Amino acid sequence: MSKTEEITAFIEALDVPWQVEVSNQLRSLIHEVIPDVQERLQYKKPHFLKNGKYAAVISPSKKAVSFTIFHTTGLDLPAELFEGPKERKTIKIQEKDTPDYSQLTEYLEQASKEL
Repeated sequence: MSKTEEITAFIEALDVPWQVEVSNQLRSLIHEVIPDVQERLQYKKPHFLKNGKYAAVISPSKKAVSFTIFHTTGLDLPAELFEGPKERKTIKIQEKDTPDYSQLTEYLEQASKEL
């Protein structure tokens, strides 16, 4: 599916330029991995669904942009980068971080392939 105006407006309204950049990069990554992804603003955060099931969430805060990947049970994600229960893992990206987007792409591909 295509990108929605609601999520575009949400990201563009962020006050911090680096968060806009990171959020847009993560959003593009999600659309690349899941071409038929559905976007919706839920709980004041961009949620991304595949076949009606959560695949990912982008959650900006004051100091970070959190990226949650769902359906991670069985994936070997680095504990020093990700936190959360086994079924969903979150990485918190801060301003000075240089996330490995290609690695995040692989994790999302693995987690969402069964959806």
